[in-house]
Amino acid sequence: MKENTYDNELFFKKYSEMLRSREGLDGAGEWSELKKLLPDFKDRSVLDLGCGYGWHCGYAAANGASRVLGTDISAKMIETAKEKNNRPKITYRQSAMEDLDLEDGSFDIVLSSLAFHYVENFEAVVKKIHRWLTPGGYFTFSVEHPVFTAYGSQDWYYDEEGNILHFPVDNYYYEGQRDAVFLGEHVTKYHRTLTTYLQTLFANGFTLLDLVEPMPPQEMIDLPGMKDEMRRPMMLLIAAQKKD
Repeated sequence: MKENTYDNELFFKKYSEMLRSREGLDGAGEWSELKKLLPDFKDRSVLDLGCGYGWHCGYAAANGASRVLGTDISAKMIETAKEKNNRPKITYRQSAMEDLDLEDGSFDIVLSSLAFHYVENFEAVVKKIHRWLTPGGYFTFSVEHPVFTAYGSQDWYYDEEGNILHFPVDNYYYEGQRDAVFLGEHVTKYHRTLTTYLQTLFANGFTLLDLVEPMPPQEMIDLPGMKDEMRRPMMLLIAAQKKD
């Protein structure tokens, strides 16, 4: 199943009210760390899979990319990306990443932000990315952390007064579909272990450059609920490179 919850009117409205939707990259808690993992964009071709509002496409273009293709399964996301991040070097295309058919060796950099946990077959997408990249090309992505996706509910355990007790981690090694609740709506996501993320890269022609479990940045720590984000990892950032 290809998840396309973002074209649901109610869900998209809720998403549009999130800090990262209103303020762009500066409103994304992981951005300060993800930015450090990105390669030099100057004169390079860039593919953004699951581009959302196109914030990373805009950043790549502003930092010298020769051309940028942003893709997303959601028509609403693509429409918004064209409004918020419309630059001459950026092209947007509505498509599930699993359905994309692109020319081999046509991109120097592939990015993806918080999208692969909606993809059932991660390895199939990684194989495609390897083909699409030039030799020595870069692959940088963020996903929800396996600790965050393992149990499925993606919510805390609370006491009778509604105070947070702990975050549940269970069925970690049982990979596959999860019924998560995001923005108050049920969303299908896919859990896989940290080992699976890394071994899939290694088995398909990539070397690991960096791995980060980002903490909330200091400038956001006083926002409501942000201190609780120090209690468990929510995101995983990985930078890899295609072997020559």
